[in-house]
Amino acid sequence: MNRYPLWKNLLVVLVLLVGFFYALPNFFGEQPALQINHRDGEISQSEINEALAALQTENVPYESAELGAEGGLIRFSSTDDQLRAVDIVRGALGSGYTVAMNLAPAAPNWLTRLGALPMYLGLDLRGGVHFLMQVDMDAAIETALERRVEGIRADLRDAGIRYLSAQVDDGTKIALRFANAADRDRALDILERDYPELNFSAVEIDANPFFIAEMTEDGVLEERNAALKQNITTLRNRVNELGVAEPLIQQQGDDRIVVELPGVQDTVRAKEILGATATLEFRLVHGTPRDWIDADADGRVPPQARLYYERNGDPVLLRRQVIVTGDRVTGASSGFDQQSGSPAVFVNLDNQGARRMSDITGDNIGQQMGVVFIERRSDTKMVDGELVTETRMVEEVINIATIRDQLSNRFQITGLGSSMEARNLALLLRAGALRAPMDIVEERTVGPSLGADNIKAGVAAAVLGFLLVSVFMIVYYRVFGVIAVIALVTNLILIVAVLSMLQATLTLPGIAGIVLTLGMAVDANVLVFERIREELRNGMTPHAAIKSGYERAFATILDANITTLLAALALFAFGTGPVKGFAVTLSIGILASMFTAVVLSRAITNQIYGKKARLEKIAI
Repeated sequence: MNRYPLWKNLLVVLVLLVGFFYALPNFFGEQPALQINHRDGEISQSEINEALAALQTENVPYESAELGAEGGLIRFSSTDDQLRAVDIVRGALGSGYTVAMNLAPAAPNWLTRLGALPMYLGLDLRGGVHFLMQVDMDAAIETALERRVEGIRADLRDAGIRYLSAQVDDGTKIALRFANAADRDRALDILERDYPELNFSAVEIDANPFFIAEMTEDGVLEERNAALKQNITTLRNRVNELGVAEPLIQQQGDDRIVVELPGVQDTVRAKEILGATATLEFRLVHGTPRDWIDADADGRVPPQARLYYERNGDPVLLRRQVIVTGDRVTGASSGFDQQSGSPAVFVNLDNQGARRMSDITGDNIGQQMGVVFIERRSDTKMVDGELVTETRMVEEVINIATIRDQLSNRFQITGLGSSMEARNLALLLRAGALRAPMDIVEERTVGPSLGADNIKAGVAAAVLGFLLVSVFMIVYYRVFGVIAVIALVTNLILIVAVLSMLQATLTLPGIAGIVLTLGMAVDANVLVFERIREELRNGMTPHAAIKSGYERAFATILDANITTLLAALALFAFGTGPVKGFAVTLSIGILASMFTAVVLSRAITNQIYGKKARLEKIAI
């Protein structure tokens, strides 16, 4: 009566083996390690050997070194050795490599090769930094309009339509001025067809024919979403350059991005890289040095030019038409100019950028080209006793050079202040340009000792809860209480195994979800056991009572767990950060408890009592 068929027993054994196998790596812990990667390609064993030789020279002990698909990995026995080694390895390999500190799984290699990896630990358990970043959506719309102004100018030139000026006004609309209404009407016919995301209207301003173009609501929404997505992608690239393991970068609301960097303690360096909006623009020089001085003195800038300043304060006129911007850069590395020995950045362009650079420089050999460095900087000042952060856009001409030859997909930039500036610029160019500026509106740092304390507190809570529940179940339900405890241990193992298989990130709220799940898993067993007791009091035989208890309690258990699972799914869908972590572990725990409290618990009961044909009484 109380026996599973062979296939069901085998299924239970298979689930237990898989769960134990994938949970096992978490019990080995992690080791301090250095992750080494080449900025422009794959790393080889000879480079790992070079790093090891440098460590041996400086008498820094290491445990092991390996070369895998994600680069080189050197393991250490302590964080002190890891901290000493990072600067030594960086100095030995040079700026062409990223050397990042992280924690590597200490599980045996045979487990790793079979795909059994430990779950990740969140910021509150490992320590690190948390940033909440606000995207400047107004600047995103203004930048989008600036791009369309360039396209409109080109379209009107190609169509032979003369216009007097084209510019973005107030960051919200494009204003084009024409010599006569006929040219304006011709332009409207062309542009309304080519720019459906703009609303065009013909107006008269001071008796001059204009048309005003503003973004449609759909166009604004599309630009805002595109700015948010590209900024998230760029931040991920920059974090990869920082070498942070398991970062969290996700959208919060309509215009904010959360960045969590576990293991990072150098907040200054992280803020420099994440908050920077540095990019480049390449423009042809307009006029002569005499024209530049006059434009600076009287403020009369030609319509086809813009006034910039070099780092020494000298004015320079550059054409409004941009040759190439930083978003066409596919690779960049820092180094030194072979002729002057000054810091330089070596830039690679994509196909479209290379073609445009080749065409324009080929047609302007002997002319000068300027490189504009654009950066959004934040200044913190004390105003009325409070710290106030102000942001400003800095646009500097860092280099003016004569075009000696036709440039293509690779060239170098000089005129940088230091080798550190060259390295940072190369990093930002590799990671890509932000589509819209961002400001850090919230910053938190979690120390590694606090993370360790959180782990101890979470584990202590889970162990205490488990022990209290176990004692109660064994005292109150005797043999069936032991069965419930075995199911409870298995439930915990299965939760850890699933989190590891999904490579999920465990946070402190996630541990709370696990502790809550342990209590809920026991609830299911209590329902079954009380039902068995009730059937025994009603005069059923022990075999019949066991069968009836599991079958009749199942519907109640299913209803209770499904309603909780729906609540957990709602938390996951609408929650953020810690709430999602709690919802993930709670959902996995509910599914695991359904298996352990019903299927596994009955399988153990069957093994203890099911083989006895005549059963007089049971210990419950």
